[in-house]
Amino acid sequence: MKRILSFLTIALGCTCISCNTTKTEGGLSAAAQKNLDAMHGVTHTFETKDFSKLGDFIAADAVDHAGEKGDVKGLENMKAAFEKEAAGMENSKAEVIKELADDEYAMSWMRFTGSYAKEEMGHKAGEKYDMRSLEVAKFKDGKATEHWTMMEPGEMMKMMGGMKPPMPGADSTKKM
Repeated sequence: MKRILSFLTIALGCTCISCNTTKTEGGLSAAAQKNLDAMHGVTHTFETKDFSKLGDFIAADAVDHAGEKGDVKGLENMKAAFEKEAAGMENSKAEVIKELADDEYAMSWMRFTGSYAKEEMGHKAGEKYDMRSLEVAKFKDGKATEHWTMMEPGEMMKMMGGMKPPMPGADSTKKM
């Protein structure tokens, strides 16, 4: 797990260096800005729970690698999965902490807040959530073709019913 997190940190650092945030010679390319706008559009659908315009931002044959049970293939399947996920949330808000984009990828470090609409995964209806994740999407012609979500292990465990992460150095395989 540490190797994966180290790799992601190095990859993100390299991306940050290559995507200079100071606007020189006009800032982002038109394609990079279109990719960011599409990321924002998808995020907005979760806040409004209106998924009717997902086709404006996501390709028909796209793959979401962050599905609850693995890859979700195709726009219609993604729409159904998003609707199911959004049905379990109320008062959803998304805040961009930092974002980067080029002509092929867009990455957003996000903070998601709201409350659970119903009892599920160990959470009670009305319980508030506050999560952070890194959302990464690959684009072609201004539409997402692939999507990944990365979360810290502690954030994932909170999402999965308030489980506590193991103490550093604890070996869960040892019997007492």
